[in-house]
Order: sequence, then C-alpha cells, then structure tokens
Amino acid sequence: MALATPPATTFLSKKNPLLNNFSTKQPKISTRSLVIRNTATVAPPSTVKVAKECKVKSVKARQIIDSRGNPTVEVDLITGDQLYRSAVPSGASTGIYEALELRDGDKSVYGGKGVLTAVQNINHILGPKLIGVDVRNQADVDAIMLDIDGTPNKAKLGANAILGVSLSVCRAGAGAKGVPLYKHIQEISGTKELVMPVPAFNVINGGSHAGNNLAMQEFMILPVGATNFAEALRMGSEVYHTLKKIIEKKYGQDACNDNREGLVLLIDAIERAGYTGKIKIGMDVAASEFLKDGKYDLNFKNQPNDGAHIPLTRMIGIHGLHYNLQLISSLLEMTCWSQIRKRIAEAIQKKACNGLLLKVNQIGTVTESIRAALDSKAAGLGGQIKTGAPCRSERLAKYNQLLRIEEELGNVRYAGEAFRSL
Repeated sequence: MALATPPATTFLSKKNPLLNNFSTKQPKISTRSLVIRNTATVAPPSTVKVAKECKVKSVKARQIIDSRGNPTVEVDLITGDQLYRSAVPSGASTGIYEALELRDGDKSVYGGKGVLTAVQNINHILGPKLIGVDVRNQADVDAIMLDIDGTPNKAKLGANAILGVSLSVCRAGAGAKGVPLYKHIQEISGTKELVMPVPAFNVINGGSHAGNNLAMQEFMILPVGATNFAEALRMGSEVYHTLKKIIEKKYGQDACNDNREGLVLLIDAIERAGYTGKIKIGMDVAASEFLKDGKYDLNFKNQPNDGAHIPLTRMIGIHGLHYNLQLISSLLEMTCWSQIRKRIAEAIQKKACNGLLLKVNQIGTVTESIRAALDSKAAGLGGQIKTGAPCRSERLAKYNQLLRIEEELGNVRYAGEAFRSL
C-alpha cells in the first residue's frame, strides 16, 4: 500500500500567496496575497504612483524544479516596486487534449523535460508585449497572450509559458487593489457568495503516482459531515494517521496491490477514527493511463502482462454500489472535444458527468479557468478541492491557507453534504 506521501507539483494558487519584503532598493516580492496591503503608516500614494503600480514594468521567467524533481516555469512580474512570483504546476498523469505543456525534448538534459524554450518565449515574446499593461484587467492581459500564441491549445508558446504570466498577473492585480488574492478572484469572476470547499484527501496512491500494482490512481476521503473546513481538515488528518497505522501493522510500508483492498482499508480507517457516516470515499481512476487497444488494462503495471482486460465500468459500478463511492473521477478515456468550454457544454448535454476536475495547467490562463468554473457552476455542478493528502508542505500550504481564509471570512458556509451543487 502506498500512502499518498510523495510530493506533488507545488501549485501557487489563489489559496497560497506569499509576501516577502526586501529593502527599498529592491522590488518587494509578493506571493502571499492575504497580507498584501498598501502600507498604512505612510500617506496615500499619488495618482501617478498608483498608476505605476498597476502597470507591468518587467516580466522575467526562469527554469526551476518542482516538487516532483522536474523542471517547471517560474515567472517574476514587477509593477512599480512590487514583485509578484508564480510557478506553473504540472500533473503526473495528463489528458491528450489538455493545453500543450512545452518541453524542450533534449533527452540529455532533465530527460527531455526542460522548459527553457517556454522560458525564452516569456522573456523574448510575451514579456515585452505586456510592458505597460494594467494588471487589474486579467481578461485583457490573457486575451493579449492568447492572440500572440494564436493556436487552440497554446502549442506555439506553450501553456506553461502563458499560464506562468497569467498567474503572476493575477497576483499583481490583487496587490494593485490591496486585497487578498481570493477576493480579487471573487471580484473578477463575479462570484457573490464564498463557500469553503470539501477537501478530497488522496490518502492511497496508485496509477502513475505510485510504484505498486494499483491501477486506480487515487483513493480519497471526503469529510462531508464536518461543520467547517477546520473540522474537515482535522477529520482527514486523523483518518490518514489511522490508515497509516493499519497498513503498517497489516502489511508493512507498501503492500496493497488490489484496488478493492484499498477501499476496504479506507472504510476500516474511517470506522476506527470514529467518522463512519461523516466521511465518504472517492476515487480518481485516471483511466486514460491504462487504455490499451481500445480496452482498459487494469494489469498494466505488472510485467510480464498477460494482456487480460477487465471490464472497467462494470467493476467501478460494483465497487460504487458496494463501497458507496461518492466521487469517481476520470472514469473513461478522453473524448476528442475541441476546447474546454465546448467540452464542458457537451459533457453536460450528454450527461457524461456531473463534475469537472479543473486544473489551470490543463487550460492555460486564469481567465479561461474562471470561465470554465462558471460554466460548470451554471450547470449545477459544485466545487471541492483535491490537492493531496493532509501531509507534506506543498499540500498543506493549500489546506493551511484555506484555514486562514475561513478564519478571515468568519461565518462562512462549508459545502458539506451539499458539495455536489455548491
């Protein structure tokens, strides 16, 4: 059994901004927007200064290493004396119709996963075009970049190049307005009510995430019975540690190789932690990872593989009923739909799903991600957050930030049992 502990790509999201102040001779680095404020101890800035702080002064990208040890793009955007920094997330399993993540392909350097081409596209193409642009106008900035790229899936400049700039612009927009990043996103999306999401904690890893024989990628727990996000995080953490003890006692560190066994262990851990009925189970199948010759090969990680194929939908249907699965993600392979908003509309029309797994790196800009979320919301879909187990700093950065946001908002609603529609 592989507990979900290997680090995932660090995602500098709206839940995870950071602020570091350097000397007055250097730009102030702003990456935690909850504390971005105009300094209260000085006189209000002049109109000219405010205007300068809203305009892009410079954009610089570099190649850094993500939490999986792979290269990714980091972007510094300066407005006035403020520096806003973002890093681009990258998934372990990918869909074939995602926005194109531009990799260098030189196998002698980082196994071909370098992103220096994307970095150069920012430094020499996107950056110069954005000098003087108002960072408060997120949609306008994203539109400029999409127009420069000119391809449906961002294949020319790379989605990782465009997204890195888009994320930094979003941070800068919040900084220019002197509000937390989540409030800035609330404003530009036109969202009226803020709701704390149900966390879908991935506590057992399989698929492309783990070195075991589990075909299913993620086994998750959802604390729908909590009264607020803080309690949900506590429930998830307690079940996670209970599960760890059960696995170590029964199998050792890594011994589960059967998908059904993983579900049984989750039920046992939930019961022992005292949360039966309050925590539900979910699963991310990531079926595209083991589609072979038009069939789903659940034995794809075993060598030699006898080629036997198990009817996936039948197996999931049985598991779903028997173990009362409340969330099943990526059950089937990707369908060839042209663009994300069209894919969502078609999925809703065909009743192919009742939820959307939204990752900004699969779309490529903040604006398009917001529109995809709004389209899904308009169709009655709800929102949760799925960002790993309640351990490891790159995961807890998101969860801890949600704790701060909940504390700041005060009496804010927690989605709970209504997570499918809120």
